[in-house]
Amino acid sequence: MPRPAITPNQNPERSSPPFNALAARRLRAALGMRPEHVAYGLRASYGMPYVTADLVAAWERGTTRPTGRELTALASVLWCSPDELVGRAQVLRDHRVARGLAPEDVARALGIDLPVYLDMEEHGTWRGTERQAAALAELLDLALPVLLTVTGRAGRLSELLREAVTTRWQASVRPVGKMLTSLDRRLVEVTLQELHQEYREHQERTAEAPQRGDYGREFLDRILDHFWTAIESRTGRAQ
Repeated sequence: MPRPAITPNQNPERSSPPFNALAARRLRAALGMRPEHVAYGLRASYGMPYVTADLVAAWERGTTRPTGRELTALASVLWCSPDELVGRAQVLRDHRVARGLAPEDVARALGIDLPVYLDMEEHGTWRGTERQAAALAELLDLALPVLLTVTGRAGRLSELLREAVTTRWQASVRPVGKMLTSLDRRLVEVTLQELHQEYREHQERTAEAPQRGDYGREFLDRILDHFWTAIESRTGRAQ
């Protein structure tokens, strides 16, 4: 049975990836195509009989977004890669779609049952092993901070870092290192010690001039940024 038409204000998939409407419009114009040409390509080559010129125009206006499958097909019609049409990726699904991969592809590559992978993608809760997380990072080309975010572990790292700078940093080396296995242990030690010292200095500034704000609290609020900046400065590359 044919899929029902989608009006500009509807989208049956509630988890459509972020879409760069401006990029889609520019790419189409550069090819000398009109929305009806794009719609025809999606209907004729990708089995999407419901796609009309109006729907393509709605995508380009940003009043609705293509689903992951539609975005991948649209990229082919516009002779570009899917990641050129994806807006800023925020969750695991966004990064997968940007790479033009189906959930089955990722689940198979990681050795995870498809229903389990889909559940992790839907809820942002990682239940795989560290080895599987490393494989995911390689498959989707994810930097370490991004990997932690999309697998729902950035919050836990933030908690550990706050404990490190506000109490004894030495006690946090092991749990932080266990979470960030790709980082050298010595690098983790030096970074935590450095952040601990910085926090103490911010606390002293607050004590000296409390009317100017709580420098220590501001430092803790951005602890993840401070951590990754410190790592980058010591390794000479972005994580």
